[in-house]
Amino acid sequence: MSSPGQTAVLSARRGGPLRGRIRAPGDKSVSHRALIFGALARGVTEVEGLLEGEDVLRSAAAMRAFGADVEALGGGCWRVTGRGGFSEPDDVIDCGNAGTGVRLILGAAAGFDLAATFTGDASLRGRPMNRVMKPLAEMGARFLHRSGGRLPLTLRGGSLEGVVYRLPEPSAQVKSAILLAGLNARGDTVVIEPEPTRDHTERMLRSFGARVEVEDLPEGRRITLAGGQALSGTRIRVPGDPSSAAFPLVAALVTPGSEVTVAGVLLNPLRTGLLTTLQEMGADLTITGVRDEGGEPVGDVTARFSALRGIDVPPERAPSMIDEYPVLAVAAAFAEGVTRMRGIGEMRVKESDRIALMAAGLDACGLAVEEEPEGLIVTGAGGNRPPVGGAAVATRGDHRIAMSHLVLGLAADAEVRVDEPGMIATSFPGFVDLMRGLGADIGPA
Repeated sequence: MSSPGQTAVLSARRGGPLRGRIRAPGDKSVSHRALIFGALARGVTEVEGLLEGEDVLRSAAAMRAFGADVEALGGGCWRVTGRGGFSEPDDVIDCGNAGTGVRLILGAAAGFDLAATFTGDASLRGRPMNRVMKPLAEMGARFLHRSGGRLPLTLRGGSLEGVVYRLPEPSAQVKSAILLAGLNARGDTVVIEPEPTRDHTERMLRSFGARVEVEDLPEGRRITLAGGQALSGTRIRVPGDPSSAAFPLVAALVTPGSEVTVAGVLLNPLRTGLLTTLQEMGADLTITGVRDEGGEPVGDVTARFSALRGIDVPPERAPSMIDEYPVLAVAAAFAEGVTRMRGIGEMRVKESDRIALMAAGLDACGLAVEEEPEGLIVTGAGGNRPPVGGAAVATRGDHRIAMSHLVLGLAADAEVRVDEPGMIATSFPGFVDLMRGLGADIGPA
């Protein structure tokens, strides 16, 4: 079988039930941070279970460019030898499609007396960096960039001052960039977030020996980091990515007769919004074997075919599942009734305009869909009949759009085809082989 990177179109067709036990690839958010924190630290950081997707490999290359020794040891094990800071890179830093990577690296690099130029692929060059540049500029970093705050851009770092910054909208990437810059700023750096976002940065800072204070106050969550703190190398075990686990789990929920277990899934309460939402929709989900790995809760999640019903998803849940809304929309396509997803405007500035692309793809597959500026409303086909399917979906190079529509095709009446499937490797290398191992009929069109 051709890999996604060797074919222009992939097709998913209805077949038998999906069954098996698998492990999701390492969490992308934690993987990026493990490499960046390891490069900032002094000494050796051993990483187990790193996601070896293209986005994370770009961060690994960037850390080498900033002066760290970064070695792949095989089997997802990596060693990062940091020198306690970044040195000026000799060449442009190409972050590929990695939005998380470039935003966090901008924050980390801003604290050092250096100049660095960043670029990326066509998708990343079209995504604005203003949200992260604004607070970093308030701290003293300087930028030269294209119109609209887009890449390529050049950062001039060093001589930063701590800041008190209230996030205008929830963003773990922006919060993390500020905190990383704050490590090498004078005085305290304070981030106030109106709604809690994923807290991997705060947890990992502590693992590397930093002092971080987190307070839940009436005005929001207040995170305080004292400047001038040195990080020390440590050991990191990367848990399974809940955003990746979402695809085989939803596929099992919508494919008759299926039962799939994904082992070792990250169960950080700020990342489990999709599981909560699916359970509210009537999903038969079981979580077992909950344990602590590297300061993060993990467990095994089993999904069985279920009759789903439409619900109104609380807007305040969005930060805990923003990357999972595309595949949630697929679950909604098989549900009885209407599913309303609101407060998800951030989806429009991801790798693509995910609201628009999901609306277009579901519409082409015969679903009733209503697109809002910050929302998506899906009327499901109902439990007695699957969606029509039969569409050729334009993904605009977005891996989550591609995987979501392939999941839909596994239980729709007619096959669903997606273009540019090579981009799936940015977050989920081996996706096609893993799904085929469960019994999915996915292959070149």
